[in-house]
Amino acid sequence: MDNRHGLVVETRYTQATGTAEREAATEMTKRLKKRRRGPQDFGADKAYDTQDFVEQMRKLKVTPHVAQNDTNRCAIDKRTTRHVGYNISQRKRKLVEEIFGWLKTIGLMRKMRHKGVKRGAWIFTFTNAIYNLIRIKNIVGQVC
Repeated sequence: MDNRHGLVVETRYTQATGTAEREAATEMTKRLKKRRRGPQDFGADKAYDTQDFVEQMRKLKVTPHVAQNDTNRCAIDKRTTRHVGYNISQRKRKLVEEIFGWLKTIGLMRKMRHKGVKRGAWIFTFTNAIYNLIRIKNIVGQVC
């Protein structure tokens, strides 16, 4: 998700495993790094606060703005949390929840009606594209 406008940047639809979200995030980040230059941040919730994920993001030269998991050992340290950008990323994180809320209620993605990863991935990406079109219309409408 783009922090500035709340648009979906890239999607992945995977089989559920314990690490599928982090693996997909790493894969998407690698693809985005090829397209964009300069410093990049990655905002995420507590599920991404693992030592291996944070190390992978740092190897990619992406600053991991991950919410700290206080119940277990935290992989994020003061190097990251002391910056103003970390607090901004944590506030903007709620925008992704708005996307998932829209996908579930309006986009009819609460229960997948298509069997298989290929079909599910197609409809998931298509529904996200529709969300972006509606979001862009609303953003442009605010400017005019």
